[in-house]
Amino acid sequence: MISELARQIDMLHREKNIPRDAVIEVLESAMVAAARKRFGNERDIEAQFNEELGEVELFEFKTVVEEFNNNDTEILIEEARALDPDCEVGDSLGIKMDVEGLGRIAAQTAKQVIIQRVRDAEREMTFNEFRDRKGELITGIVRRFEKGNIIVDLGRAEAILPRREQVVSETYRQGDRIQAYVLDITRAAKSSQVVLSRSHPGLLMKLFELEVPEIYEGIVRIEACAREPGFRAKIAVSSTDPDVDPVGACVGLKGSRVQAVVQELRGEAIDIIPYHPDPARFIVHAIAPASVSRVYIDEHTHCMELIVPDEQLSKAIGRRGQNVRLAAQLTGWRVDIYSETRHSELNDLARAEFTRLNDVDADTIELLIRHGFRTVKDLTDAEPYELASILDVEEEDAVALIAHADQVLDALILEDSQRKKQANEIADDLPPDADV
Repeated sequence: MISELARQIDMLHREKNIPRDAVIEVLESAMVAAARKRFGNERDIEAQFNEELGEVELFEFKTVVEEFNNNDTEILIEEARALDPDCEVGDSLGIKMDVEGLGRIAAQTAKQVIIQRVRDAEREMTFNEFRDRKGELITGIVRRFEKGNIIVDLGRAEAILPRREQVVSETYRQGDRIQAYVLDITRAAKSSQVVLSRSHPGLLMKLFELEVPEIYEGIVRIEACAREPGFRAKIAVSSTDPDVDPVGACVGLKGSRVQAVVQELRGEAIDIIPYHPDPARFIVHAIAPASVSRVYIDEHTHCMELIVPDEQLSKAIGRRGQNVRLAAQLTGWRVDIYSETRHSELNDLARAEFTRLNDVDADTIELLIRHGFRTVKDLTDAEPYELASILDVEEEDAVALIAHADQVLDALILEDSQRKKQANEIADDLPPDADV
């Protein structure tokens, strides 16, 4: 007949999916902890689950001696031979202990240890099951909400979708199905081990991998991805097969594939653009739907300057700067956008300032402007080696030019200060009701 303890072991094994041996090991450890709580830590105590009796037996091991030195760890040879006639001095003799005498406090200790060890075992199993799933998609059910975090039931384990990884525009109710990106697996002591994300770019990439067979097979590759979760995203794709159009493969027949991704992301707009290894061509694709007139690249500062027609400026920047921000994230370059008119005005102002520099001809001025220098102050902030490389001069000549630019900047600041002073004096001389 199965004992109550054996039944409890089997129940833990089934419900928590913990191996039976692990449950027994936890139980034995708990009993040893309880015994040491009752009798002291210096005693050598072991526990063993007796399958036939269905109970945990405790054994205290003592060294057989002829004379006592320590009553807790030693036993006289006469007493030892009464228990085991074959024992000799120096042997370690296991003596069965009275489990019933442990008491209420020791039993409580055993219970706490069992609970803690079961939790540790569950955590270890969860970690082992999900550690290889980091970076994958996973589906679960919303179970509850804790301080803004969403606890998701994954079946055998629970995961957490932290507030910071949620999309502001998405709302969930208890029992809703949720698909998320496995961001991390931790061994945290008091929190869920599986950390999910709905805002990570990896979610978008994995959804396309799910919907587009060519991506899964490696024919189409996602080269880069940028998101403003809940609003808009851009992905850059390429193809290893010249006969396969990467953008068309991701869009699908009548937009079916991309719409499936949009639906899962609850209406997030997605731009699919062709990747190009040339940064200038890539940024032109990335800034779509706006058209670009010219691109200036400064590799020293890793910055691009885009010139767009006046009527295309708002489209290129996008709502609240969203389009240019995503394009910059996608390409990995800092991007500045100017309209044709504004670019021309800035260049004229730059020429006016640079003409105050001695021995700087028109070609040098145009070269400086083309590399993003718009003011004399820009020159004073430049590194000599950088300027020498741009102008193809010796570094000492670049140092001299920067020093001269510093003098011109002081003069410009003084002139500006005098203009403001004169303007204030004129304003003070006017009657109070005069229009300035």
